[in-house]
Amino acid sequence: MSSFEDADTEETVTCLQMTVYHPAQSQSSIFHAIHFNKREKLSSSEVVKFGRNSKVCHYTFLDKQASRVQFSLQLFKQFNSSVLSFEIKNMSRKTNLIVDNQELGYLNKMDLPHKCLVRFSEYQFLMEKEEGESLDSFETQFILSPRPLLQENIWPPHKPIPEHGSSLPFPTRNTSPTEMDENEW
Repeated sequence: MSSFEDADTEETVTCLQMTVYHPAQSQSSIFHAIHFNKREKLSSSEVVKFGRNSKVCHYTFLDKQASRVQFSLQLFKQFNSSVLSFEIKNMSRKTNLIVDNQELGYLNKMDLPHKCLVRFSEYQFLMEKEEGESLDSFETQFILSPRPLLQENIWPPHKPIPEHGSSLPFPTRNTSPTEMDENEW
């Protein structure tokens, strides 16, 4: 037999890709402790914590606005399923965590959707899960976004979306005249 036939079958690993944004990221070192564009392998039994306390958190934010432990992620498998999922839990007493449009208070948790926007304070995380088979480990990968991640599909229903399609949370300069209804402003 050749070594190819005897070799172990390589399993794919579930990866949680996190694209992050904070408005002060270019002026400060908020994300200095995070390694971008590099996959990191973690044990499937590990509870991964995010926050400013480097002794407790696996991923730290150098920012007093972040809680010592802001939130945690844990890999799990649904009963009678082979699909691996993540659970997200708000660990902050002072700041709610918003997953898409679902607000989580202190110690609230939920299954992380396959693709979602997680927000707290001025932080934005676009989290996307790549499926894998391995039950022993998973990977994380961070990408730094140069611009805000807010998208139209995550706006609460009570906020109107302008006809020109922009729903940015901050004013933009528009050089052309815009028609407005008298009740819009």
